[in-house]
Amino acid sequence: MKQYYRFKAEHPGCMLLFRMGDFYELFEDDAVTAHRVLGLTLTKRPPADMPLAGVPHHQLENYLRRLVNLGHRVAIADQVQDPKEAKGVVDRAVTRVVSSGTLVDEGLLDGEQVSRLGAVVLDEHADGLVASLAVIELSTGSFVLSTCRIGALADELARLGVKELLHIDARADGQPATAVAEAAARAACETTARPAWQFRPQEAFETVTRHFGVKTLAGFGMADDHPAIAAAGALIACLSETQVSTRDTRPGSLPASLAHLRPPRLDESNAGCVLDAASLRALEVEKTMRTGELAGSLLGTFLRAGKGSVCRTAMGKRLLRDWMCRPLADRAAIEARQAAVAMFVEDARTADALGELLDQVHDVARIAGRLALGRATPRDVVGLGRSLGVIDEVLELADGAPSLSAHSTALRALASDLGELAEAIAQACIDDPPAHLREGGLIRDGVDAELDESRRLQTDANSWLAEYQAKIAAELDLPTLKVGFNKVFGYYIELTAVQAREHDETLTKAAFTRKQTLKNAERYITPELKDFEGKVTTAEARAIEREQKLFAGLCARACEQLAAIGVFADTMAELDALAGLAAKAVQRGWTRPTIVDEPTLAIHGGRHPVLDETLETNFVPNDVELGVAGNAASRARLALLTGPNMAGKSTYIRQVALLTLLAHIGSFVPADRATIGVCDRICTRIGADDALHRGQSTFMVEMTETASILNSATERTLVILDEIGRGTSTLDGLSLAWAIAEHLAGNDETNSEAGGPRTLFATHYHELTELAERMAGRVTNLHVAVREWTAPDDADGHPEIIFLHRIMPGRADQSYGVQVARLAGVPGPVIARAREVLATLSVQGAGVDKPDVTNVPAARKPAPSDQMSLFTEFVPHPAVDAIREIKLDELSPMQAFDALRRLCDLAETDR
Repeated sequence: MKQYYRFKAEHPGCMLLFRMGDFYELFEDDAVTAHRVLGLTLTKRPPADMPLAGVPHHQLENYLRRLVNLGHRVAIADQVQDPKEAKGVVDRAVTRVVSSGTLVDEGLLDGEQVSRLGAVVLDEHADGLVASLAVIELSTGSFVLSTCRIGALADELARLGVKELLHIDARADGQPATAVAEAAARAACETTARPAWQFRPQEAFETVTRHFGVKTLAGFGMADDHPAIAAAGALIACLSETQVSTRDTRPGSLPASLAHLRPPRLDESNAGCVLDAASLRALEVEKTMRTGELAGSLLGTFLRAGKGSVCRTAMGKRLLRDWMCRPLADRAAIEARQAAVAMFVEDARTADALGELLDQVHDVARIAGRLALGRATPRDVVGLGRSLGVIDEVLELADGAPSLSAHSTALRALASDLGELAEAIAQACIDDPPAHLREGGLIRDGVDAELDESRRLQTDANSWLAEYQAKIAAELDLPTLKVGFNKVFGYYIELTAVQAREHDETLTKAAFTRKQTLKNAERYITPELKDFEGKVTTAEARAIEREQKLFAGLCARACEQLAAIGVFADTMAELDALAGLAAKAVQRGWTRPTIVDEPTLAIHGGRHPVLDETLETNFVPNDVELGVAGNAASRARLALLTGPNMAGKSTYIRQVALLTLLAHIGSFVPADRATIGVCDRICTRIGADDALHRGQSTFMVEMTETASILNSATERTLVILDEIGRGTSTLDGLSLAWAIAEHLAGNDETNSEAGGPRTLFATHYHELTELAERMAGRVTNLHVAVREWTAPDDADGHPEIIFLHRIMPGRADQSYGVQVARLAGVPGPVIARAREVLATLSVQGAGVDKPDVTNVPAARKPAPSDQMSLFTEFVPHPAVDAIREIKLDELSPMQAFDALRRLCDLAETDR
């Protein structure tokens, strides 16, 4: 318990799993928490009935995953000494701390899941706080540095997939931790305070340079005094302390290090096409807004479960996610990626051949991480060897494609060393390795003489004994001599009592030593048999120990090639992602967009990339033209989109944003043809959301996000706005929407010369459509086409609307809100009253911020009698509404009977 309390003090805020024999135990408050969140049995132990709970050691990963998913940090205290060598209490140490940002083990991570650890420092500049960020993915070794305004920190955390953020302990330093906490909360990122000294520039610089064995960071493309170095040093210090600081001295334990970390690279926040956190969420790039799941998102259409994924490797899936969260903003880079995708589209044979090779490639990047951290399994090493074994064949394919010349060059530099490593692993290890080495079974026969001898002793002991018996019987001329085994006395040579007396002198010369005397027999042991006995009884343990040494040797040899393995992993991930984009293009008939530098957007026959696959009916394609030379409508940079709810306005504007995003990652797009100007940002303001934990209402969040767009948008930006201004009073909202539209269209002093961003603005404020006349050539009107239809038997004479989902030029005449409410199932009396009120409402009078309701008639009081009058022109009744909905021509006799019974029940209930 002294060990336990020491570890708890060294790792505050962590649940401690303490290894005791075959269990990891939790004590006191940790045991109570584990009982509550994991359902573990809670017991007690002396003294003072201390709460106790435990989990079997072989089920550790299952429980770790659940604890981390629930937001807990877990410290693992292992036995680091062989119990046979211990004098008293076995030595233990905290070998690692597991949190949402430090997941490495295969059982704790999904293949496409990104789990990164970040650290941040804030610096006060003349124009406000600047955040310097360092991010490491421990499982793969990727290392990124960036800087941004404090207001954009949440966006950077979301884009980089940071799950846990280290920051300076505010109690010691006094930095504005509130700003960091708010950004982390917006990005759904956990925070952990660390000692302030680890963030000091000098200490951090020394930590980074010492780790990478350099004197300066200039070779990594950054100045030695770059502000993000402070965060980088704190990250390395934290990982060294929590992941590799303890040396496990037990037999078979692998050394741990951070040797797989790549040199840090600068990733400036404005280097690519920027998507902020709000846009990633609103466009459902990684996950859906409603369920938070991959299925239904843009990424999900590429990475469907099972064989539906177009990417063959986990590395390719993660890279595709990174591409979507940070698209390119350089035309040449986009076109280079397009060329590679086009090659795979046009050359099906090469694409299929590469796919077959990629099916043999494991998650090499994460295997390298586990090798460095000393957590590799036999399956990891065999998977690595199998993956590296395809390098020559992949190189041959890449050599034949000019668009893959960079990949070919990278692989050629690695082929020799990695090919030798793959061959060594293949020769040493069996094809179907065990999950662990507790019982051996990894190394092939014939690889190691010492291992083979131990195995032979386990399997061929009887043969050796028979040969030995025959040999000594012949030497001593005692044909009845026999060699046997007893669990109590072990191996022995047995002679009758008479033979023992007659050959006593001969037995002494032959080094026979009496071991046991029976009534009619004597049992002996010889040095040779005693040595054999020692070998046999320890053969299994020695075989396992020898396999562990051989396995450790393979791991050490692989660790010598970690840098090359990292380059191989990056290259294969990129080839997989490119081939995946091509596979999707072929599957769905996508086309290659033309990328231009001019701020234009022309998409013809565009389809929503997600709904085009998931909708049961055919998706209606639509066009968009913004900033295109031609008439005033196509030259306009801002399009106002009007039409009823449910008609497809939000789908259309999201569709345009997603197609633009796909084009910027080098993908083909679901359209007949497209010309897309390079964007520096894709900004969206869609949907209703609040941030009550920050004291922000739905409208405040809407205005905050809109302000961010207005302050950052340039002529190269694509802006998507949906229902701006609907969260406040009618005239307030209309005034704001009007001013925002004018600003984006370039009708003020700040951007009238450069022109506004390409903007799609969906709205129910029909008054805004007047801007198309006032700002001809800058603003154009679009509307969603609908068709009104009145059924011949419709008693109320009000038309229904049919959504055509077709975007047409011009403005909509109304929003059809009451009709949509009727389709949604709002009760008939409410619909009738809404129509009555709508017919009398108007908004008139300067300065009057409310509709004119003076002409709204009073609501009718319900009739005093329950009896329906025969002479009433129309009395709303649920049964009557239900009858109107029945389609007799489509009912079977049994369905008609059920409908009649429901009508009877409805009429009876409404009496």
